[in-house]
Amino acid sequence: MSEFIATGALEAGVLSALNGSLVYLIGIGGAGMSGMAKVLMKGGCIVHGSDMQPSQSLLHLEELGAKITLRQDGSWLSPQARLVVISAAVQEDNPDLKKAKGFGLQVIKYAQMLGSLMGDKVGIAVSGTHGKTTTTAMVATLLKEAGEDPSFVIGGEVPGLGGSSGLGSSKYFVAEACEYDRSFLHMRPQVGIITNIEEDHLDYYKDLEGVIGAFRNFAQGVSRNGLLVVAHGDVNIMKAIQDVPCNVETFSIGSASSWRATPPVRGGGLNSFKVYYKEDYYGDFALGVPGNHNVKNALAAIAVGHWAGLPKESMQKALKEFRGANRRFQMLDTVRGVTVIDDYGHHPTEVCATLQAARERFQGRKLWCIFQPHQHTRTRFFLSRFARAFREADEVVFTDIYPARDSKEDMESVSSVDLLKEAQREEVRALYVPGLDNVASEVYPRLREGDVVMTMGAGDVWKVGVELVSLLRGGTTAGVGG
Repeated sequence: MSEFIATGALEAGVLSALNGSLVYLIGIGGAGMSGMAKVLMKGGCIVHGSDMQPSQSLLHLEELGAKITLRQDGSWLSPQARLVVISAAVQEDNPDLKKAKGFGLQVIKYAQMLGSLMGDKVGIAVSGTHGKTTTTAMVATLLKEAGEDPSFVIGGEVPGLGGSSGLGSSKYFVAEACEYDRSFLHMRPQVGIITNIEEDHLDYYKDLEGVIGAFRNFAQGVSRNGLLVVAHGDVNIMKAIQDVPCNVETFSIGSASSWRATPPVRGGGLNSFKVYYKEDYYGDFALGVPGNHNVKNALAAIAVGHWAGLPKESMQKALKEFRGANRRFQMLDTVRGVTVIDDYGHHPTEVCATLQAARERFQGRKLWCIFQPHQHTRTRFFLSRFARAFREADEVVFTDIYPARDSKEDMESVSSVDLLKEAQREEVRALYVPGLDNVASEVYPRLREGDVVMTMGAGDVWKVGVELVSLLRGGTTAGVGG
């Protein structure tokens, strides 16, 4: 494999070179990895892989022909594998990884493989601390509605696109570009988007300056003849894009920028707004997902669509019909007058924006938030900001922290009880329910007709939403009174 994927290099022709070959993915169940697995299979590869937990993603991959194990002990890995791809979460002591190295197999990271796949196409890379998944889905949706057949890899399932990934026939490749582990530096896109830059992933980066530095390197990697689309007024972005070699366009709501939207008006289930390009009126748009943050995401997608020469009318239609990605303000169901929503938000800024969008959409209704903190290091660092972020909710339920890349010391340093106490100091009505399996049964009897329940977090808190819907349908206890 070294003939076309050198360490850290991007080279074209990767799919054709791998056609008919066995590729093994360690951590195959992750959002990005499972999407890549589908692209590889559609491109003619034989895909095997391993993961630690069962999931719907794994079941779907097996239906498509992938062979997957949950043992991850090295026993499933064949010395005939031509390439091994690992997710960013895989540690050096992973038995599969050690076995691959023992066989002398070439091992590359997910981001390296994604960059190589993008090297065959006109790459569009969507980065930012928040909003990557939704914005990437919007860009791919605009291209598809305009008659293009883009390839894409997105960190979430998008029903409107048929899943989290696709291998298309057009020249475009749209990908979510993650800053963790500086993964996005393996991409050299023609178009880049930066939705925002904030402190995050501080288990990897030393501080905010380290995060900004990584985004600066990403921005510098956008083609000189391409386009960089960034949020106007973000101080950290302004630091990151100094002296970038390509054309830069900005977007905002209400402020002077390349792409400007008027404050959205909510009605008929849509956010409606006017768009101006360089102070000239561009058109009226309506968006099928709530929140000002999603209007900004849409502006970034419109800027890319304009660069690609997409018809304005097709972009208007696509955004009006856009319903987002799974786990991004995903409406699970409304049963017995109770609406249950699931969202991936796991950073204070995301929590606040999503709850504000819910408050705007469901005015006058009681809003519950069931929050599963993601990662002890993130919880400890943002403890006070998390506490303030829940002010928009009427009732908050905290459950145990979902550990991810946490050391034993990290896990001992903070708990959801600490978050509860901090939230109560901020006069947030909150309670703590230990054990994810106990949350639905604790909340259900307290629900009343008209309530809105939002499960939130990057772990497996979505299971609580599913269980609540089941309880509501069954009507087995004294919940949902008048």
